[in-house]
Amino acid sequence: MTENAPDRRLRVLSTSDLAGLDISLSDVLATVEGACRALADGSSDNPRKLTVKPGDGHSVSYAMLGRDGFREVVAVKTSYKHGLDKGREEQRYYTTLTLYDDTTGLPVAMMDCSRIGSLRTPAVSALLARELAAPDARSALVIGTGTQGRLALPFLVTALPGLERLMVSGTHPEGLSAVESELRTHFPDRDVEVVSDLRAAAERADVIIATAGGHTPAAVEAGWLKEGALAILVGHGLAPSTLHRADRVIATSEAQMNVTGTDMADADGELRTVETEFPAVLTGAATGRTSTAERIFAYNSGLVVTDIALGHRFAQLALDSGLGTEVALWQ
Repeated sequence: MTENAPDRRLRVLSTSDLAGLDISLSDVLATVEGACRALADGSSDNPRKLTVKPGDGHSVSYAMLGRDGFREVVAVKTSYKHGLDKGREEQRYYTTLTLYDDTTGLPVAMMDCSRIGSLRTPAVSALLARELAAPDARSALVIGTGTQGRLALPFLVTALPGLERLMVSGTHPEGLSAVESELRTHFPDRDVEVVSDLRAAAERADVIIATAGGHTPAAVEAGWLKEGALAILVGHGLAPSTLHRADRVIATSEAQMNVTGTDMADADGELRTVETEFPAVLTGAATGRTSTAERIFAYNSGLVVTDIALGHRFAQLALDSGLGTEVALWQ
């Protein structure tokens, strides 16, 4: 084997390599949906994530391994966030995805996973809304203005074009401006209403997506939700009552919800039982909404198979454009 043999080199794709790649919201939705369907039919594997968190809670680390059976790709994702005890501007976040071709046995690429994560999570939320919202849903509220909050509405409108009233609740003026700007970038004719009365907005919303950070004062209670409402939890912004008093609970992964959703436990430290997992709803193997009146709680914890599928899509686009740097990692 020569020193330049392909299995001794790894293509590294940086943040800037991936930033310039053009991919539509519809493309992202289709890629993520395909990954969920492959998981539901048993051709993909998505084990529970491993978590490490120090006693004082100043950081959190995750490791996720998965296999995309449709693309024949195996991948490892790592995620590390530091400064959870500090303000947003002082926090540090690093995440990587390493892909391997399971047909050739060769590495595909290692990449910064931040853009991938920023896209696949709101895409899953939009798919949850498409499948679980009441048929006559016309209003949506997003809580939080970070990365997930800024992309939530463009994906939501792509998946549910019939939405008429779009609302956002947040405490950071620059974040609120970014939410408005992001929506206008994708939908120039759509407006978002900045709300100051969270309860009043929640009482009007058919779909609520809570993406706020851990320090948020927002906490929508179950009693605020209208009949037929869908509440999707991504980060923070929903009180535990929305889970425990829901008519139906659906999670992207019950195992992951039991790991990362402990802040939603009741007074006895227990979480509500999940009626079904979302990939099965997508394929029709399980029922999502059973009536127009029921209030549904959906937990979006992220699935590594969606990172793998979208990461592989980005890798294809980047390699076709000659992007990235080859590193002789294994020599």
